[in-house]
Formats: sequence, structure tokens, C-alpha cells
Amino acid sequence: MPIINNNFKKYIIYLLIFTIIFALDRITKIYILHLAEINNTLDIYITSFLNFYLIWNKGIAFGLFSFDQNIVYDFITFFIALITAIIFIIAIKSADFKGYLFMVIFSGSVGNLFDRFYFSAVPDFIDFHINDFHWFIFNVADIFISLGVICLIFVEIFFKKENT
Repeated sequence: MPIINNNFKKYIIYLLIFTIIFALDRITKIYILHLAEINNTLDIYITSFLNFYLIWNKGIAFGLFSFDQNIVYDFITFFIALITAIIFIIAIKSADFKGYLFMVIFSGSVGNLFDRFYFSAVPDFIDFHINDFHWFIFNVADIFISLGVICLIFVEIFFKKENT
């Protein structure tokens, strides 16, 4: 019975992770899109290194591989959906802490995938920059995807158990 109980707790935590990340992503995107609708554009100066500037991303992470052709967009969307499903399966099958990190990545990916289906593009709006050097414009889902990947790399490098 403890195995069922442990799995139940794990799935409740997974559901909580998903709900929080997906909700944060949706709330921020809805708010930014609302501001953009009111002003007909969005270019808000926040600090000397952070702006909110709305762009529509039809590519993959950070706008890479953006194309105007529908067949390429559909292929990229299918590929992202497939990878998202694989990440979910890995999270479910994981018996250690890495499962939670995969769930963080999955949750961010679902947030962006939702936008790809609903808007046919992902709204990106966080513009981090130092002077005239601008990083890629991204959104809250991208933050969680990146944090999950970085934490997984950290776990693999520093906490990998040696097989003896």
C-alpha cells in the first residue's frame, strides 16, 4: 500500500506543479495581451535592463527556426507536441527528484504549446538587455523550461550516482 500512497503523493505534487506554472504563464500572457490590446502595441520600460515588448514567436525556443510557411509551422508544432509528450512520460516514470524537474519543463512546454494551438504563435514579451545587447525575448513558460533544464544538468553533473 505504501507504493500506491507514494505514487499518489507524487502525482498530486505533479498536478500542483503543472497548475501553478500553467496558471502563472496564462495569467502573465493574458495580462500582457490585454495591455497590448489597450495600447495597440506593447513597449514598456521597466528598468534599465528589463522591458516588456510583445512579439509573436512562430519558431521554437527563443524564436529560433521561425518560418512563415504553414507546413513548417505545423511540423515544428507536431515535433514540440511529441517532445512534450515524451517529457511527460519520463516525468511519470521517474522515481526520483528528476521527475519533478521534468514536470517543470513539461508544464512550461504545455503553456507554449497551448499558445501555438490557440494563437498560432507564442507571445513573448520579457526583453532582458544590458545596454544595447538584448537577449532573446521570452515568456514565463520559457523561464520554467530553462530552469528545469538547468537544474537537470546540475543534478546530472553533481549528484550522479556512480554505478559500482
